[in-house]
Amino acid sequence: MSPHLASREIRTQIRTQDREKPVKEKLLREHLTNLLSGRGAHLDAKASFAGIPPNVRGVRPSGMPRSIWELLEHMRIAQWDILEFSRDPKHVSPDWPSGYWPESPEPPNTKAWQKSLKLLDRDLAAMKKLVANPKTDLFARIPHGTGQTILREALLVADHNAYHLGQVVCIRRLLGAWKSD
Repeated sequence: MSPHLASREIRTQIRTQDREKPVKEKLLREHLTNLLSGRGAHLDAKASFAGIPPNVRGVRPSGMPRSIWELLEHMRIAQWDILEFSRDPKHVSPDWPSGYWPESPEPPNTKAWQKSLKLLDRDLAAMKKLVANPKTDLFARIPHGTGQTILREALLVADHNAYHLGQVVCIRRLLGAWKSD
């Protein structure tokens, strides 16, 4: 093959890759948004917390170290912290571990329960919006971090939420507060 022909093929491959890059990035953003939404193999937060009777929200079943309220608040605080770290260089994270868990296994009242659910949903929507925005560089290091990227933080939120939502379902089953399969 002549050098001229080889260089033309290389240029063609590069142009093809350049055209495919936005398509691949769009697909990645869609996959991340779906993962954060709890689609696919994961249960979404709304379904996990729907219809939980007030009398079981603060119960720690035998063998389980946390109540549903504690898990909800922990998820909310951790997700908020990850989101704010991702977009605000002045953000200061709570102390670990005390700042990531509520003081009591029981919610103070129904209003606190509803507020926590609303904030969990709000911050998840904000993370999805950040990930979906084509202006957000998913691969760039967060300037005020230690090597983290928006991609890594989004995956962390999805992974953390999936883990704790599984615990919520387990507790609900132990307490007889889960719909039958």
